[in-house]
Amino acid sequence: MNVQTESLTPSLTPGIDLGQVDSLFSIRNLRVFIPGGYGAIGEAISVAMARLGAEVCVAGPSLDKAEALAERVVATGGRAHGFALDARKEQSIFAATAEAIGRMGGIDVLVNCVGIQREQTILEVTPETFDEVYATNLRSAMFLGQAVARDQIARGQGGRQIHLLSVRSQLALRGRGYSAYCATKGALVMLVKQHAMELAPHNITVNGVAPTFIQSDRIRPHLDRPAFKNFILERNPLGRIGEPIEVVGQIITFAAAAGSYMTGQVVYIDGGVTASQ
Repeated sequence: MNVQTESLTPSLTPGIDLGQVDSLFSIRNLRVFIPGGYGAIGEAISVAMARLGAEVCVAGPSLDKAEALAERVVATGGRAHGFALDARKEQSIFAATAEAIGRMGGIDVLVNCVGIQREQTILEVTPETFDEVYATNLRSAMFLGQAVARDQIARGQGGRQIHLLSVRSQLALRGRGYSAYCATKGALVMLVKQHAMELAPHNITVNGVAPTFIQSDRIRPHLDRPAFKNFILERNPLGRIGEPIEVVGQIITFAAAAGSYMTGQVVYIDGGVTASQ
């Protein structure tokens, strides 16, 4: 007589851990270093992450601006510190990273918001300007990643590194002088991928977030020109300019448990621009 028995092979499908579900997007008590953190997007990231329970260190070339933002965060109940950083100089990067480690006891998450644009057409680009953009946008990312990785590897608890890029890492711009900016942001994509591969054995993920034009004082001169504003809106499938807070969600995803299996990736936050050009 044939008797049908249940398979003794255990299921490969894990059960749903409700505790993990509840903490998917939690960043409470993470120690976050945010170079360039007092710009429009950086400020939104700094305020939001502190509001959600992270401790943040904001650094940039203006000590007054960094300290003022940290004070505003603290006034709303968050934990924040502000200090100076010249991202064009590796010794300043190492010193600022050491200060962040000293203030917080370590760095769990790097959110690199450093970046500049100096618009010059191909016939006008000077070596000095190109080198300034390169040092600020790309070289600084190399040594910020290195400095933070040394701390994360030494502590042996893994970590996250997140770099702010731009849609100009994928798309050129007609009629404008973006050689240095596009070149450095495009190279940063590959730096993200290479750092991700080298740091993966240490359970450190490295990813990028690439916005298009986002509402800020920095782009106001462009938006005040009706022809340029209309050009931007017409080519954006969602038909509007993004808000700084709309960049924050992906930063939090990469920093939290929700992003634990993503590395070497760049997410474009652009209203659909890169999907349609």
